[in-house]
Amino acid sequence: MNLKFKAATALILLAVSFSACSTKVTRVEGNEAIDLSGNWNDTDSRLTSEEMIKDMLKQPWLARWQSKKRTPPVLTVGDIRNLSVEHISSQTFVNDIQRVIINSGEAEFVASKMDRAQQRDERAEQDRYASESTRKKERQEIGADYILGGTINTIIDAEGKTAVKYYQIDLTLTEVETQKIAWTGQKKIRKLIENKKIRP
Repeated sequence: MNLKFKAATALILLAVSFSACSTKVTRVEGNEAIDLSGNWNDTDSRLTSEEMIKDMLKQPWLARWQSKKRTPPVLTVGDIRNLSVEHISSQTFVNDIQRVIINSGEAEFVASKMDRAQQRDERAEQDRYASESTRKKERQEIGADYILGGTINTIIDAEGKTAVKYYQIDLTLTEVETQKIAWTGQKKIRKLIENKKIRP
């Protein structure tokens, strides 16, 4: 009886142990804000791009362009430099910016410098190997009227297990032909992080 009791107890403890170590996954909505570490995340990227680009498209440069050209301006994204102390996917931020611009209908968008290089390589390959009827011509690209660039910076003020993490995002829209700066925008995010080991 004693042995059976011990065996049963061991099995229960083993089951509890496995249960405690198991992983639980819960699906959440794509737009739901979840902050686990206090670091830059997909919510920061999405909300920042939406707010900044909507502000950009409301400023006088766009009305001036439309009054002169009668067509939407063509934009591209240049370097968005991460100058912060943490790893931030600049490409995710660029993709969010591109989505907001295209969906606005106020401007058109051409591929980034890196993407254009890949497409030029593809056309060069087609020039050698593709049939004449399907081959894509060179020198048919649409030139960008404006290029958008910027930086992401962070400052951390920490004391013990509490920290304030401060992000500053600066974007600049520059006219390609004249190098005139058409718009500058700035977004600031502050996060209070408490009761955990603070890591930059």
